[in-house]
Amino acid sequence: MTSTVIYEGDLRTVATHLQSGTTIGTDAPTDNQGKGELFSPTDLVATALGACMATTMGIKARDLQVDLKGMKLSIRKIMKPDPRRIAGIDVVFDFPPTLQIDEKQKLILERTAHTCPVVYSLHPDLEIKIEFHWDKAIQPV
Repeated sequence: MTSTVIYEGDLRTVATHLQSGTTIGTDAPTDNQGKGELFSPTDLVATALGACMATTMGIKARDLQVDLKGMKLSIRKIMKPDPRRIAGIDVVFDFPPTLQIDEKQKLILERTAHTCPVVYSLHPDLEIKIEFHWDKAIQPV
């Protein structure tokens, strides 16, 4: 088993990762009768996409001897009603100005992000938009 989830009442859950014992709480969002004090379950889906992209890029970056430390992902989840569901996820990557990377490495890392396991696990009707802002990165000579 991967985790356990306990419903605490008042639209709140606590999930425990069994291997590490770490926990994540969730709340229903304010637009769906909740307090919005914690991630909602759908927030976690969108956030999992970004975390998976960053992790798989980090693995590939190690192979390329590129340090992505300080890379920031901004994630926006777009909901649709009837039935209530995630319709889209926008992911914007911003890279630190200390990053030294060439065009070939950029292309490899972008392809890696587009093919992370979570991307392949999401329904194909879900619209995923990804932007890479490499403008602050240093181009090696």
